Amino acid sequence: MQRPSKIFFLPGALGRPEFWQPIASLLHHPARKVHVTWPGFSGIPPDPGIRGIEDLVERIVAGIDEPSALIAQSMGGVVAVLAALRKPDLVTHLVLSVTSGGMDMAALDAQDWRPALRVAHPGLPDWFTGYREDLSQRLPGLRMPTLLLWGDADPISPVKVGERLAALLPRAALHVLPGGDHDLGCAMANAVAPLIDRHLSGYN
Repeated sequence: MQRPSKIFFLPGALGRPEFWQPIASLLHHPARKVHVTWPGFSGIPPDPGIRGIEDLVERIVAGIDEPSALIAQSMGGVVAVLAALRKPDLVTHLVLSVTSGGMDMAALDAQDWRPALRVAHPGLPDWFTGYREDLSQRLPGLRMPTLLLWGDADPISPVKVGERLAALLPRAALHVLPGGDHDLGCAMANAVAPLIDRHLSGYN
């Protein structure tokens, strides 16, 4: 099994660059770590060349120039999935944490987080809150090993979403953390980091 020499950490819809720092500091895997930011989010200066999710995907794809793993939180998982579809030969592993994966979340009993985020952060670009594309028909084309991280206390992306992704992705393993909420990738770093290490080493 091909091992990644680079790991990309993708934040969620708030673009918090610090979200994956606790996990990154605990990982033993020797691959180089790249913390992705979203221009115009969480204090990151806007980039006039980035105007939506497709531009974010282009930027990630341009950086995938060697065997790489993509570790993504929530809506960052949509960017990761789209990038992996573009570079399937170089994306060795996916880790998707409480993501939508580009599916119809309403049909999976998910709470709609978009209205509250718009109210709380009116200045953010609408790239994530306005994204509605259904990628479910394309997901079976992702044949790299995928670790799905879910919590059983997350109303935004309930376990049913992870189960649906596990059914669509050919090489997916779903791990449900008891008590895990939508921030489990950060809040439960001590439990999550060993799972990711095993996944990247080929032992999931």
